Amino acid sequence: MHNFIFGIYPYIALAVLVIGSAARYDRDPFTWKSSSSQLLRRKQLALGSVLFHVGVLVIFLGHLFGLLTPLWLIELFGIGHGAKQILAVAVGGVAGVMALVGGIILIHRRLVDPRIRATSSTMDIVILSLLLVQLALGLLTIFVSLQHLDGEEMVRFMNWAQGIFTLDPNAAAYTEGASILFQLHIFLGLTIFLLFPFSRLVHMLSGLAAPFRYLLTRTGYQIVRSRRSVALPKHDGPVRAVQASQAPLSRKATQPAE
Repeated sequence: MHNFIFGIYPYIALAVLVIGSAARYDRDPFTWKSSSSQLLRRKQLALGSVLFHVGVLVIFLGHLFGLLTPLWLIELFGIGHGAKQILAVAVGGVAGVMALVGGIILIHRRLVDPRIRATSSTMDIVILSLLLVQLALGLLTIFVSLQHLDGEEMVRFMNWAQGIFTLDPNAAAYTEGASILFQLHIFLGLTIFLLFPFSRLVHMLSGLAAPFRYLLTRTGYQIVRSRRSVALPKHDGPVRAVQASQAPLSRKATQPAE
């Protein structure tokens, strides 16, 4: 089971994330969005959204570069494993608390207000709840990390993550004996990847890709005020404008059928 969760499940989750997201964009592009409810409880939304999104973005970038940066490159810059561990704990702790507080505000807003609850899908509630649990697990792992300030515990997860992307058949072995909190954190993270294409999280990809798509692939456009072949007659007021626009229809309607 351990080899499946940490050696096979990552490939299943990543494959579903990539293929599922592409299929959704191709088949249902109009669902590729995050439905807005900003007209309701706007102050609560602004506070929760800023805290949540800033915190999650910092955590995501921290995990991305922290796990996938080769060890030799870190050592090349003279950064010790212990220093990297302390930096990860400090930055990740602050960002995690921000994201957790923001997420609690957002889910409270979504569940308590009946109007917002009525516009929320089951997947909206499920994915936000999973993210909150994931954030809580991440914060709990800090207490484990503080017991391994030499950074060796972090190195094993770096080896695991990089082993997954380099197709190392023994990648799962790096997580053996790790704290159950870390293992649950990894498993839930992979599960969120698995659910990603079927949730509102896909708008993250739009936010990342939109600037590049606008600059590189956008086509020219032309503003068209009217498609009428014949201009409307000049008028002095709104009443004549309405009469003039309806006049051709009236004449056509009174013509006898041939």
